[in-house]
Amino acid sequence: MSVIASSKPAPSRSRWLALGVIATGMLMVVLDGSIVTVAMPAIQDDLGFSPVGLSWVVNAYLIAFGSLLLLAGRLGDLIGRKRMFLAGVAVFTTASLLAAAATSPAVLIAARFLQGIGSAMASAVSLGILVTLFTEPRERAKAIAVFSFTGAAGASIGQVLGGVLTDALNWHWIFFINLPIGLAALAVAVPVLPADRGLGLAAGADVIGALLVTAGLMLGIYTVVKVEEYGWTGAPTLGFGALSLLLLAAFIARQATARTPLMPLRIFRSRSVVGANLIQVLMVAALFSFQILVALYLQKVLGYGAAKTGLAMLPAAAVIGAVSLGVSARLNARFGERKVLLTGIVLLIGTLGLLIRVPVHANYLTDLLPVMLLAAGFGLALPALTTLGMSGAKEDDAGLASGLFNTTQQIGMSLGVAVLSTLAASRSDGLLAQGKSRAEALTGGYHLAFTVGTGLLVAAFVVAFTVLAQPAPKPTTTVRKNADPATSPPRLPDPSPITASERPAP
Repeated sequence: MSVIASSKPAPSRSRWLALGVIATGMLMVVLDGSIVTVAMPAIQDDLGFSPVGLSWVVNAYLIAFGSLLLLAGRLGDLIGRKRMFLAGVAVFTTASLLAAAATSPAVLIAARFLQGIGSAMASAVSLGILVTLFTEPRERAKAIAVFSFTGAAGASIGQVLGGVLTDALNWHWIFFINLPIGLAALAVAVPVLPADRGLGLAAGADVIGALLVTAGLMLGIYTVVKVEEYGWTGAPTLGFGALSLLLLAAFIARQATARTPLMPLRIFRSRSVVGANLIQVLMVAALFSFQILVALYLQKVLGYGAAKTGLAMLPAAAVIGAVSLGVSARLNARFGERKVLLTGIVLLIGTLGLLIRVPVHANYLTDLLPVMLLAAGFGLALPALTTLGMSGAKEDDAGLASGLFNTTQQIGMSLGVAVLSTLAASRSDGLLAQGKSRAEALTGGYHLAFTVGTGLLVAAFVVAFTVLAQPAPKPTTTVRKNADPATSPPRLPDPSPITASERPAP
């Protein structure tokens, strides 16, 4: 069995260039997820999509992306994370060219599915590469803050960029924009990303397990995204959902007995890993109501255009960036990730809490700008949560832990889309039947979604408070008064790993 190649630590400049490449790859993935949403009406008009068919522009991407993350993460550990990242960026960039040139619905949907595959390959190993590049806690905290910023703020930037490109040029350019970014990322990644041989396929070439988990996740995400069409109690939802759970249960049983498991179950022994992934599902599901439903509210209730909607949400991206890049690493180092995560969740509860009462005729400065500023909670919560989600992974499992963390993110997103959008639509239909105006009915539906999202964040806070491990208490030395130095035990050396340069001044 081969092992991951050990090499000398990369020079500081090379490591930060590598982080830039990883962040660029993440930015492409996140931008592509949000940039499409504002261009959907233009795509429908140009290519002649039916309302049901149009949803597959998003669904095809989500299904491929979410179902392949876990497999791609483990394969990265086995064949080399650099190879997996480069292949993923190449597939994504090629698929973007195909999507940009699409002249029919079938071609665009196929291209979006390929984009999802490439996104899964690249993003599944990104965190695994990051945590092996930055092993010193302070540097790792800064690197994770940069990585988290690209994920949190990139979605808002995508909405601005999508609106501008669609209005100024046409929808094809939301995909063409990926080409120079992808080619530049590949050119820089080849020399700066650390080379690793991987463990070898023999260390985890569980083909049966791979088929079970991929099929289970793909079917599960398909079931969730089709809930709005079939309903929660419809026969397709219940049947596909039960089959998905059966396949995933069979995968877990297989991993407990396989000689070379695809996903060694030892990764779940860490309370931090389990807790962080559970919190992420709840948080991402809740924050869908902020990312998507606020944009819909701005356009459908307040009458904003695509570009104006993106600009209205730009303050959220600005405060997320300021907090992620400016203070989150220092706060994590001083107070610990658990406390910073709890504080961030409290701010996010305030964000959705304010939206529960947003009026039909809202004033941006008084009703919406405070919401955008409280989104700073993203900048606190996401870096802390990412650190906790990767904290229990050994180097050999870094790709797996990265893939797992990204998988729970996609599961949370899919659940948020299905649950909150279905609840909002149902509530709006009921209010319309009662004689409310369209704006009042839509706002009432969004209020219900924001209320449920707030509840999910409260649940995330409870899990973070109870499941995540408390920091170990620092040892204290008790000095007896009037003790005889001759009979006192000798003072042991300070076991703290903090270096002299890191100690606070007296």
